[in-house]
Amino acid sequence: MSKQQKKRKFEKPHANRGHRDQGVKAKKHLGQHFLGDESVARDIGDTLTLEGYKHILEIGPGTGVLTKYILAKPAQLTVMDLDTESIDYLRSSFTLEHKLNDEKFTVLEADFLKYDLDTIYPGEPLAITGNFPYNISTQIVFKTIEHKERIPEFTGMFQKEVAARICADHGSKTYGILSVLAQAFYDAEYLFTVPPTVFIPPPKVDSGVLRLKRKENFKDIGCTEEMLFKVVKMAFQQRRKTLRNSLKGMGLSDHFRESEILNKRPEQISVQGFIELTAAITKDIQEQ
Repeated sequence: MSKQQKKRKFEKPHANRGHRDQGVKAKKHLGQHFLGDESVARDIGDTLTLEGYKHILEIGPGTGVLTKYILAKPAQLTVMDLDTESIDYLRSSFTLEHKLNDEKFTVLEADFLKYDLDTIYPGEPLAITGNFPYNISTQIVFKTIEHKERIPEFTGMFQKEVAARICADHGSKTYGILSVLAQAFYDAEYLFTVPPTVFIPPPKVDSGVLRLKRKENFKDIGCTEEMLFKVVKMAFQQRRKTLRNSLKGMGLSDHFRESEILNKRPEQISVQGFIELTAAITKDIQEQ
């Protein structure tokens, strides 16, 4: 984090400004915490590089605090939310205020985790961004990985702990399944931290903003995606054990089980190390 970010001053939002007056209240069961700091919203919008895409999907737009900064960019925007109050506001008052039309701006009332992304800008690459609900944020990342062929860039705000986990390097206590699987296909960068005071209502923890940029070799990382997921998940389910113990169920040959790398615990293995290990395990299984 830069010195400029450390010294940054945050605007404390007023509880009755820009949210309740619009008839949209944050709902606990949806994990909503509306952003009330314009500078933070602008900075999150600026995390989008527009490199390799001209379509953007914003998840959880709320009252459009971030949305209006994305709309200032030369791209088409679709926003998606489960909150009927939010959808009604974005389709009516917000759309009229910003003089928007269907060619630039689309509002969808839908659950991102269940929605068919192939119906949004079919065949075209799109970026994903948003102030993500804490309760589904990791699932959003996993779905992004699943659709990585269409998503060259992913940015947004998470609970700080989750953002740090996604961007963690091996050797860190926060390094885990999410770190490896995200970084196998994307370059992950933790950008800045946001305090609870800029949200309505304020969460109990800090938030973190990150950016994932898809790797050039994402289609051929050196092993199959299915086997990588299997190895990584099996390894970290027993993260305190060595790989020799945690990967017992892989059906490894006696010869391979003597490999030195299996003396290590999963947090000691880099992303590339996991890819190479997966390739070696695949070969070992095929040769038996």
